[in-house]
Amino acid sequence: MLEICCFNLQSALIAQHAGADRIELCADAASGGTTPSFGVIKTAREKLHIPLYPIIRPRAGDFLFSDEEFEIMLNDIALCKQIGCDGVVIGILQQDGSIDKKRCSKLVQFAYPMGVTFHRAFDWTVDPHQAMEEILEIGCERILTSGQQPSALEGSELIHELILQAHDRIIIMPGSGVRTANIIELAEKTKATEFHTSARTQIHSNMQFINQNMREDLSSVIADENEIKNIIELLSSHHASTDLQQSNA
Repeated sequence: MLEICCFNLQSALIAQHAGADRIELCADAASGGTTPSFGVIKTAREKLHIPLYPIIRPRAGDFLFSDEEFEIMLNDIALCKQIGCDGVVIGILQQDGSIDKKRCSKLVQFAYPMGVTFHRAFDWTVDPHQAMEEILEIGCERILTSGQQPSALEGSELIHELILQAHDRIIIMPGSGVRTANIIELAEKTKATEFHTSARTQIHSNMQFINQNMREDLSSVIADENEIKNIIELLSSHHASTDLQQSNA
């Protein structure tokens, strides 16, 4: 499966058209993703027929959240459930780098029957092997991780260890820096079955008039349809080749 992290509605529509299996919907690409507006989530739900998982992250920065921010997360999950999202993406840590099991568990229970992915807050945990067991225990269905490295390929060894440890009890989904240039190497090294990428590119503004005095870049992030199609094609070919090798063994 291929999940596309989309930072606007247009990207989500492009990803769906390209053949993506699931959308993680975010705002604020520069910060790694925060919760989109209700209008964006609702419109996306109306226009997408593939699974939609908005991220529930009230602000950029670390993953320590106040009581007020936790209340915001509950309210955002309620809205996602109300409009028929398939799942949400969460992550809360404690100061010592462990999983905030109590509050994460409340979010998972409150989100039911939606699915829940634990996002890359996982990559900031002090003990990833213990963290995986705790995330499994609280009821998340998958973990998005770069293997506690800047990119999933750099963290592929830990990702593979986690997949072996998980033993099909929870999905370990590599993400960060996933592109056509490395998807096969990543698949071979990790043995993962789900992958996550933004497949993003920059597009320039279509404004005819640009006030040069402002000295601001008006370009924006958008999903690259050809990149998504190429990743899907590579994964499909790799899967078919692996199946053939196993059947001939």
